[in-house]
Amino acid sequence: MKRHSAPIYSLSVLLAALVGVACTTTVPETGRKQVNFMNPYKEAALGLTEFQKMKETKKISTDPRYNDLVRRVGKRLSVVMPVPNAEWEFVVFEDPTPNAFALPGGKVGVHTGLFPVSQNEAGLAAVIGHEVAHVVARHSGERVSQNVLAGAAVAGAGYMLNRNGNNGTAPTAVMGAGALLATRAWGRNQELEADRMGAIFMARAGYDPREAVELWKRFATWKQQNNAGSGVPNFLSTHPLDETRITNLQQYLPEALAEYKR
Repeated sequence: MKRHSAPIYSLSVLLAALVGVACTTTVPETGRKQVNFMNPYKEAALGLTEFQKMKETKKISTDPRYNDLVRRVGKRLSVVMPVPNAEWEFVVFEDPTPNAFALPGGKVGVHTGLFPVSQNEAGLAAVIGHEVAHVVARHSGERVSQNVLAGAAVAGAGYMLNRNGNNGTAPTAVMGAGALLATRAWGRNQELEADRMGAIFMARAGYDPREAVELWKRFATWKQQNNAGSGVPNFLSTHPLDETRITNLQQYLPEALAEYKR
């Protein structure tokens, strides 16, 4: 019994420390409660550092059409998107994939491959609003918190199984898979939450939020034409299927339209 006391004590201290520093915050706009023990200033600092690395390693587009459009949309959205202490910067990267991203601290990157899918200013606003919504909701810190807590729980359960004379391999592997699925489920929920928040942000900036629905329809067409994301079951996909995304967004459109001023 003595030989187990130190590991048990260490595990208890770890779990107590995690619970002690964890805090519950509220996601703006949706009111959802989340556990997030990452320091927001640390998140922002990491975002700024990572964005600087991207600018040094990825080719930045000099196309005036793309840059003017992104700056125009970014200027309107930055007024209504609540990112504390944001150092707003919108950069267009030469990349054929139709994608965009936002990092804590107000850093936004847009790929040149996105423009054929976004097609218009409102479509671009829908994408940028969605990406910055992840930052506003502090989804990255939430994911880190969830992964740390899930990892500690799996490690503790595995230790207890081994302590009781089981080799623990199969049960621990099952629990590890369960933790992975739980994390991916959270990822899909975060995506849908960002859709909802992004539609609100674009509406407040003067863009018709109904264009967000049309955008995801265009994304669905693009994926079909390019065989992107085919064969991935919904429950294993980090991003929700297009039908799920569109249905949920349509459900929240009245909320966004109430914020829309032409």
